[in-house]
Amino acid sequence: MTSSEQAAVGPKRDLKSFKYFELLLSSFLVILMISNLVGGKLCEFGPFDIFGIHINPLIIGGANLLFPLTYIYGDVFTEVYGYAASRRAIWMGFAASALLSLMGLIMVALPPSHEWHDQDAYVKIFGFVPRMVMSSLIAYWCGEFANSFTMARMKVWTRGEKLWTRTVGSTVIGQAVDTTVFLTLAFGSKLDAGTIVHLIINSYLFKVIYEVVATPLTYWVVNSLKRAEGVDTFDFDTNFNPFKKAFTS
Repeated sequence: MTSSEQAAVGPKRDLKSFKYFELLLSSFLVILMISNLVGGKLCEFGPFDIFGIHINPLIIGGANLLFPLTYIYGDVFTEVYGYAASRRAIWMGFAASALLSLMGLIMVALPPSHEWHDQDAYVKIFGFVPRMVMSSLIAYWCGEFANSFTMARMKVWTRGEKLWTRTVGSTVIGQAVDTTVFLTLAFGSKLDAGTIVHLIINSYLFKVIYEVVATPLTYWVVNSLKRAEGVDTFDFDTNFNPFKKAFTS
């Protein structure tokens, strides 16, 4: 590492020393948990007639309205605090999602009281399908780490300039991994290959467009945090092993 690069990195700081990291981490986990709970609902928008062109209804899962935000959080963690911070957030999100799914399965399986008549509604919300749970967890883990790694490496390559190339570029990679892994694992033996490819393309394009539209907000959050925390982390010599202790880089 050159002297100028060392200056850009600055001294190593413990994540607990930052004012806003824990708040961001908490809100990240809340959004991730909510997206898991509301994902079962399908939302329909349209049809539309724009300039004489008929556009069929857009049908997306409830999770698609919130889950892409977790990738924006991943960009913020990596851009401001570094890959180690993102690694910690990813593992905590993975553990929280796994616990939510496990407790949902247990609570649905427990016998309901004869005085309680809402078991069917409870099952619809918390009756997680094990295959869907495993597919979601694996896809989340792979996609988030792909996103964070791409973001960190691109920041070094671009020397911290052109933030938009990193936010969009990391999402292009991360969401491609996440969407492909999830839909393939979840529906690989249930749907034909053509249908799965169609679902992957539609979901992927929606998530990437979501990120592009949110770019101005990401810029504002990132720049505000860098000023408030007095940090701008570059991962020049980072160990990118996702299994490394989450509190170190």
